[in-house]
Amino acid sequence: MNPDQVRLAYNTGAAAYVSAVPDPGVEAPIDRAMVDAFIAAVTAAGADPLVLDAGCGAGRMSRYLADRGCRVRGVDLSEGMVSYARRDHPDLDFAVGSLAALPYPDRRFAGVLLWYSAIHTPPAGQSRLFAEAARVLRPGGHLLIGFQAGEGVRDVSPVYLRLGYQVRLDRYCYSADQVAGFLASAGLREVSRLIRRPRDNERDDQAMVLARADDLTGR
Repeated sequence: MNPDQVRLAYNTGAAAYVSAVPDPGVEAPIDRAMVDAFIAAVTAAGADPLVLDAGCGAGRMSRYLADRGCRVRGVDLSEGMVSYARRDHPDLDFAVGSLAALPYPDRRFAGVLLWYSAIHTPPAGQSRLFAEAARVLRPGGHLLIGFQAGEGVRDVSPVYLRLGYQVRLDRYCYSADQVAGFLASAGLREVSRLIRRPRDNERDDQAMVLARADDLTGR
């Protein structure tokens, strides 16, 4: 999907999004357990636990990471979402930027979190996102991605229309095997995965894949 459409959608609905999804309490406990496993992996090495929340939105997961011992940088395509992140979490660092061209040097982070932030990128663009995530990861660093599992494209526009906004927004579903393949192509080794059934108003299965950046010559 065109990044400008994604930016417009999230800028338009930023206030409503922050109101509807205010903090990590909205996540299923088992989902948070995967985030906790990611945090444990990042902090276990004893080195600087600097984590990039890539697609941070308004910073709710950035806060969760920071409160559990990570040093956090957040980046998001939407200026509107970043403005809320800066307002609500002034002690953390947030930047506006694209996941396809991260504004950070190579091997900068001990961890990268892609929490439902690759879902608006079609299959042709996935390799670029994971290559960028791998580029900024240190050898031995970890990546956790959360996403809706399945097949096909979902039109998210009706959700915005019910809130009074006319925008175009699609999200793409991928199987856990597909995502593991994207990770492997970027040189990241799958460590574990979780797939759970939908709950509440969710339409699709939810999946999380944890991967590790082994020491790869030439990265």
